[in-house]
Amino acid sequence: MISVGITGQAGFVGTHLYNHLGLQPEKYKRIPFEDNFFNDASLLRNFVKQCDVIIHLAAMNRHPDPQVIYDTNINLVQELIDAMEIEGVTPHVMFTSSTQEELDNLYGKSKRTGRELLELWAKRKGASFSGLVVPNVYGEFSRPNYNTFIATFAYKLINGEQPKIITDSIVKLIYVGSLCKFIIKQIDFKGVERVDVPSDFERKVSSILALYEQFTTLYKDKGIIPNLADINDVNLFNTFRSYIDYKSTFPLKLEKHSDNRGMFVETIKLGIGGQVSFSTTLPGITRGNHYHTRKIERFTVIKGEAKIQLRKIGSDEILDFHLDGNEPSYVDMPVWYTHNITNIGDEELYTQFWINEWYKPEDGDTFFEEV
Repeated sequence: MISVGITGQAGFVGTHLYNHLGLQPEKYKRIPFEDNFFNDASLLRNFVKQCDVIIHLAAMNRHPDPQVIYDTNINLVQELIDAMEIEGVTPHVMFTSSTQEELDNLYGKSKRTGRELLELWAKRKGASFSGLVVPNVYGEFSRPNYNTFIATFAYKLINGEQPKIITDSIVKLIYVGSLCKFIIKQIDFKGVERVDVPSDFERKVSSILALYEQFTTLYKDKGIIPNLADINDVNLFNTFRSYIDYKSTFPLKLEKHSDNRGMFVETIKLGIGGQVSFSTTLPGITRGNHYHTRKIERFTVIKGEAKIQLRKIGSDEILDFHLDGNEPSYVDMPVWYTHNITNIGDEELYTQFWINEWYKPEDGDTFFEEV
């Protein structure tokens, strides 16, 4: 069992990394970190002495005064080094730097200098150190107008605003899930190294905006799952839809067509393909209580009464949606939300399920956790 601590655990990458480590509880023990540990030397020292591996993500990305960014980031590194020195511990330290290292700005300089300080500490102490130089990271739950332009584009378009392109450059991008998997693979490394983390793909800023405008027209406005060319498009789509306000958006009602034969409901228009399933559920029975990290999934109630529940992994808030087959409706399952569906009526519940990929037992992307 390897004890792993993440400074900046509550941040964008930190949250995802903490959750990804949680997928392998038999191998990794997660040591909780809180931001206030940097304000109390005793708490920080107690944290470092519990860790076999420390992944230092805590950093300031934006501030009106660039000097504040530089000073803050260097101070965080120095406080971490001081805590390890005092406790006499030498965990494997992993530091996420940025490709902005080579740019003439104080943020980039703070990342380069921080990496160099930790590298010197590791060499002096005979510890392992991985200095990861990371390209632009995007993914679900990133903060708009702060972490990435992709989050800003998605948030603005979903909320009826038109984003503006400042510089239409070609950008190297890595999905936060890809970065987490890369970091976890580095945990067993012994030695001192600087690592250039490879990007998933490169794309012009304007092409990302065009794609997100398409997602807005098809998915947000019409409920059509767009055609996603590859895993990068899937990741961009999951990122886009993570900015939808689920509380106010779902469930969405569908048009019901009735005649003397019965009724017909068009549940989904597929631009992507995938797998559609149908089930009946007896009264009082609950299905699900699991979550996915990549799959796109829709639950549609055709007949009967159902309660669908969602809870974001790591959160205590439960979202309850009540669906009635007399007014057919659906709820989409966001990634990293455990979910279930319960028949709360007196008759059989008819539910249609759609998912964007065929089920593969060897890679099911299904993790069980009670809502």
